[in-house]
Amino acid sequence: MKIAFLTPEYPHPEIGHSGGIGTSIKHLAEALVIQGHDVVLLVYGQKRDHQFKDDGIQFYAIKNVKLKGLSWYLTKKKIEKLINTLHSKKIIDIVEAPDWTGISSFINPTCPIVIRQNGSDTYFCHLEERKVKFINFFFEKKALKDCDGIISVSAFTGQLTNKLFQLKRQFTVIPNGINTEIFKSEIQHNENENPIMLYFGTLIRKKGLLELPHIFNQVNSKKPNARLVLIGKDASDIKTGNNSTWSLMKPLFSEEAFKNVDYKGSVPYEAMKNHIETADVCVFPTFAEALPVSWLEAMAMQKAIVASNVGWGPEVIDDGVNGFLVNPNDHNSFADKIDGLLNNKALRRQFGVAAKIKIETTFDRKIIAEKSVEFYESIL
Repeated sequence: MKIAFLTPEYPHPEIGHSGGIGTSIKHLAEALVIQGHDVVLLVYGQKRDHQFKDDGIQFYAIKNVKLKGLSWYLTKKKIEKLINTLHSKKIIDIVEAPDWTGISSFINPTCPIVIRQNGSDTYFCHLEERKVKFINFFFEKKALKDCDGIISVSAFTGQLTNKLFQLKRQFTVIPNGINTEIFKSEIQHNENENPIMLYFGTLIRKKGLLELPHIFNQVNSKKPNARLVLIGKDASDIKTGNNSTWSLMKPLFSEEAFKNVDYKGSVPYEAMKNHIETADVCVFPTFAEALPVSWLEAMAMQKAIVASNVGWGPEVIDDGVNGFLVNPNDHNSFADKIDGLLNNKALRRQFGVAAKIKIETTFDRKIIAEKSVEFYESIL
């Protein structure tokens, strides 16, 4: 099968910064290539138009058209022309697009187009309790109404999306997957003299980063030698207008706790495994996700996790079996679960082994690729 992914991001040096959508596509695309399928990446929002091939994947970088008032329309039509050209040349059979900002609306391809819901702007605005831009809501709803099929990475995301847009569209749940050949631990358990709590992901309010200082303050009061390591791109804060969430976080730490905080900024994707390896506990106090790849990567590395119990959480972690799920606003309970794990090496190991089994049986990219192809075939 010949599959194209339309995306605003992908983790590749020629493309630039990538978030969760790009990472999830990478895991899936590479698995599809291994299984003998042809994969094309259509990456919009680039600085220039160019194409290249790497790791068996054909890339088309697309520069957005700049014309006041018409940029959105002309860019979509540019993408449409490229898709239809590739389809007419039998280079692609089907296109998968994200639900984010409804990029596939007003694109009329000659081949089927499916949407994989990783969370629209409307979805995230709802979870963050802020107002969505009408234009984004309009584009996203039109894209969902017009597409040929819908995949959702979690049942929670699919159900809430239908509710928000007042739709009754059927969707198939296929979660994000990861490469378990890369994300596997070489160390059975850590013996850190100063135990490490690790958060990795964007530093942003919606991921609970303004709750994390309060949580760590409590952990530090019980275990003064514990360290908090933060890895990820610093983001602006929509609510306050501040251009740095990290600058909002720093005053929230106690003086003593802050001495044990290490913010490393962004690191290359290839180096992330080594940072996860050194952690004793991974923490994700997020309020807004669809199905976070970071959780899967930590679980595959046999790490004990304390994460958010919001919506999608139970679809990833079985509370008390392969991790703990806690409301991020409950700082006391969140800190207690972390402290309990830091004090119990056997429980950390137990959670880690169970987490690895969950990933291998449910979230391995080979399984996700096979399910995706089955879905594409049903649409074709």
